[in-house]
Amino acid sequence: MASSSTENLTPEMFEPVDSDVNEQEALRGTRVSFWQDVWFRFRSNKGALIGMLLILAIGVMAIVGPLMNSYSYSEQDYSATNQIFAGDHWLGTDKFGRDLWTRIWYGAGISLIIAFLAAAIDLIIGVPYGCISGYCGGKVDNWMQRIIEVLYGIPNLIMMILLLIWLDRGIFAIALAMSITGWVAMARIVRGQILKAKNQEYVLAARSLGASHGRLLLKHMFPNVLSAVIVTIMFTIPTAIFFEAFLGFIGLGIRPPQASLGVLINDGFEMLRLFPYQIFYPAAVLSLLMFSFNLVGDGLRDALDPKLRR
Repeated sequence: MASSSTENLTPEMFEPVDSDVNEQEALRGTRVSFWQDVWFRFRSNKGALIGMLLILAIGVMAIVGPLMNSYSYSEQDYSATNQIFAGDHWLGTDKFGRDLWTRIWYGAGISLIIAFLAAAIDLIIGVPYGCISGYCGGKVDNWMQRIIEVLYGIPNLIMMILLLIWLDRGIFAIALAMSITGWVAMARIVRGQILKAKNQEYVLAARSLGASHGRLLLKHMFPNVLSAVIVTIMFTIPTAIFFEAFLGFIGLGIRPPQASLGVLINDGFEMLRLFPYQIFYPAAVLSLLMFSFNLVGDGLRDALDPKLRR
């Protein structure tokens, strides 16, 4: 039976079937890179997209807003103090007659600069520290983690207050004070990702082919850690904005006449009973900023994490 069935087979049966090239392309589909797929997943998240648009809008207003009228953030006019709407003062004036529109957008810019600077310092310190700790392992990792545990046990708010009492309260000083212990969270996350990645097959294959330690870290491990770093940064920025606002509220923020959102909230709190609008506007901008960054962070986490793919 087997021989008779094979005798019925002819060479013509094994010739490839003609197919249209366009049909092949339709079946195969277009090739999508990892970052294109991330962008597609991110933009399908309406909340994250709204958050990104709000951040861009506030960022643009922080640059353009103070230039939209003729008042500076420090210009005082005692003939127009505590007025809700006074001529060209679109959002009113404070107790010194300073234009709130200009001061709010100027303060939003200062708060964003401090937050991004603090996040950059966390990135510069935390990522190399976590990479070295996770990659080396053994005694090196043990000692480096003991240092992190000591820093993690120190309340960061107390450390910030002590440093700002000692340092000049400028933009860099505030960002540095927030980063003294802020980089610890970044280092721990990166270390965990490196520990997971260094035992993967592609790393073992690269090591067997003679790849150097630097190449293993930069070319093979770090690209797989990048998604966790990006998500951590997006959650670090609103935390830094909150701490900056808190420091400004307790009087350890930017020195007058400069303004940040925390300083403006502190000034408005003093006039809360009589002129509540002075605290409402900066508090609304601060809330929108923190809400937007958290939305974007959630969206990036969903887009970058392969486990959340449907």
